[in-house]
Amino acid sequence: MAKGRDFTRQALLDWGWSGTETSEDALLLVSELLTNASLHAGGCIELALSAGEVLRIEVFDGTTTPPRRHPSPQRALPGGHGLYIVERVSDRWGTHTHEHGKAVWAEIEASRLTSGRSTGL
Repeated sequence: MAKGRDFTRQALLDWGWSGTETSEDALLLVSELLTNASLHAGGCIELALSAGEVLRIEVFDGTTTPPRRHPSPQRALPGGHGLYIVERVSDRWGTHTHEHGKAVWAEIEASRLTSGRSTGL
């Protein structure tokens, strides 16, 4: 997870999107998506970032099993919060299959990264 966050932090810096609350949201999304891939899909095969009108974060893994949001995570207990966080922090998220498994993706509007406006948890 640390390498993925470092990679993302550097990309955000290169794209001029570092140092905002929303850039921290992007790092949180990377952590949550990588953690979910590790815990539920045998690990991440690839982390891909793309920038344009949105920052798109994609985590590729080797299973086609779609992610499931925990129906009622316990607030005071760890676990079960990952997709809830992804849903709250991103502007959009979803999944698609590919020839070797699936990708779970999340997007943040570039305007949020520029302004620093966070959705907040």
